[in-house]
Amino acid sequence: MLRISNTVEIADWEIEITQIRAQGAGGQNVNKVASAVHLRFDIPNSSLPPFYKERLMALSDQRISKEGVVIIKAQSHRTLELNKDDALERLKTLIQGAVKQQKVRRPTRPTRSARRRRVDSKTRKGKTKALRGKVDP
Repeated sequence: MLRISNTVEIADWEIEITQIRAQGAGGQNVNKVASAVHLRFDIPNSSLPPFYKERLMALSDQRISKEGVVIIKAQSHRTLELNKDDALERLKTLIQGAVKQQKVRRPTRPTRSARRRRVDSKTRKGKTKALRGKVDP
């Protein structure tokens, strides 16, 4: 059971976890031990509320396919259990980040003194550049 919030949970049967071999150098056990994890989560066929599904499908994340399947590959740890926990935690943060309300940006205007400082610095820079011309002997 993966708890997303106080009211939303994902059952274990909705998350498909498969073991795969990790990439990269690994020493003696590299060809014997499958310690990496592929996590697959089907958004449209899940028990998430419709609001969650809409927000997740609207995300432009490369981990979400066009069909709405989230695929997360975890291979940063040496053990299967830690990689499994890492993949579940990454799924949880992905869902929470999609549902989080963005703060409304209220446009602000620069102050009068800030505008004056900007124009003054521009005129100073212009005078400096005007002095860089050719010198008449």
